[in-house]
Amino acid sequence: MVDQVTGSRSAPIDVRRASGSLFGLAYGDALGAPTEFLSLAEIERRYGPAGPRDLAGEPARVTDDTQMGLAVGWALHEAGSAATPEVLEPLLRQKFVAWAHSPENNRAPGMTCLRACGGLAEGLRWQDATIAGSKGCGANMRVTPVGLVPGYDLDTLAGVAQLQAGLTHGHPTGLAASELTAYAVRVLRDGAALTDLPALLRRRAEEQRTVYRADWLGDLWQQPAVEDPSTFISRGWDECLAVLARLDAALLWPDDGADPCEATGAGWIAEEALATALLCAVRHHDDPVSALARAATTSGDSDSIACLAGAFVGAAYGMAAWPVDWRNRIEYADQLTALGTAWD
Repeated sequence: MVDQVTGSRSAPIDVRRASGSLFGLAYGDALGAPTEFLSLAEIERRYGPAGPRDLAGEPARVTDDTQMGLAVGWALHEAGSAATPEVLEPLLRQKFVAWAHSPENNRAPGMTCLRACGGLAEGLRWQDATIAGSKGCGANMRVTPVGLVPGYDLDTLAGVAQLQAGLTHGHPTGLAASELTAYAVRVLRDGAALTDLPALLRRRAEEQRTVYRADWLGDLWQQPAVEDPSTFISRGWDECLAVLARLDAALLWPDDGADPCEATGAGWIAEEALATALLCAVRHHDDPVSALARAATTSGDSDSIACLAGAFVGAAYGMAAWPVDWRNRIEYADQLTALGTAWD
């Protein structure tokens, strides 16, 4: 038969969407890691105008983005159906601190995550350990497994997504962007088209704009110059809505080959990482490898942008999205396989 994603003649399509999303996260991370901090001109000089399109290394190494995504994934897996703040917070804390202390944590991890994990390791309340003013993309580059767990209703998904973000990034935009990222993976896993995603996310953001999840976040909202919980969280949703408007504007025009970061941001902060990853995934919705290559061919936080793009595309198309020979060439393939098998 002809594979409807790749256009090649193949065996029946592999629609394991949890596995496709987890592996897509790691593939994008590995492709984007060498291009982070490079200009678009330098990336194209090294890889050609199409950008990096194959894994390098045996195995291809990932960054802290995949490592922390796995930390979240294993916490969720161990919690099972007991998805409550009381169960999940200690598990997330344990996994994050273990990551921070691991000798494998040598992939230029973000300072926000390291500082917050230091407080978590000391036993501080997470609301006190978090970096309250940070909305760095570390809040949502690791959240995609939340959208893959079977059985979560949307309220649970939102609470889990915001909690895992809040342990390190206490800014309301980090919380809102993380929820939107997990929601995107969920609706794609459930069959939504990539091209419909911007409108679905805008609707979700508008619906949730004043919803503060006190059962998951506690008193996190009590920060200087904040009057009430709704005022606190609405700031985050408003910033997400603003960047989604930039995404909509970019998608109105034909692709001119320019740096996606020029349209929706460099991805160092949470809402821009989400929007720029979406821009690459939607523009190349019919060519998964090109979506990753385009996300890696960016002048900003290329590994985070590409890992999110990979998680979105993989959730939409499953393992059929990716070259078969990549499966055994990526770092942490055993863990990705185990979690994917549990959730598919």
